[in-house]
Parts: sequence; C-alpha cells; structure tokens
Amino acid sequence: LKDWLARHHDRIEMHFLPGYCPELNPVELLNGDIKHHVTATTSPRTKSELAAATRTHLRRRQNQPDHVRALFGKEEVRYAAD
Repeated sequence: LKDWLARHHDRIEMHFLPGYCPELNPVELLNGDIKHHVTATTSPRTKSELAAATRTHLRRRQNQPDHVRALFGKEEVRYAAD
C-alpha cells in the first residue's frame, strides 16, 4: 500500500482517522440517511423487504446528487469534499 500511495501521491490525499470514529466518515452519514428513510417510510418484515426498500431508497438518491453532496458539506466530514 505504501508503494502504491507513493506512486500516486499527486492524486491521493490521505486523511488519517481514529480507529472507530463513524461521525467523521461520510459513508456513515449515508448509512444514517438510509436507516432513517427506510424505517420511516416502510416497515420491512423480512430481509428481502429490507433489501428492496434499501435499493429503492438508494435509487432515489442516485437521482438526487445534491442531497448526497450535502452529506459531504457537514462540518465534521468537510475534509472529504475537496
């Protein structure tokens, strides 16, 4: 990994995060968005219903790039937006 990073140093900026710090991880903000909307709008009773509701929500988000981009604008994860 160190060799690969050295070869791509002009394209990669490393941000070292604590071992467990979900509030600094933009993916966790998206996970929270999924959890909130899937449980608020549906009541999945099986794994397949949960998977279907999650796919539906993520497809909706694909058509809302501004919403996803806004997750990276939050103060705690702004480092990842540059």
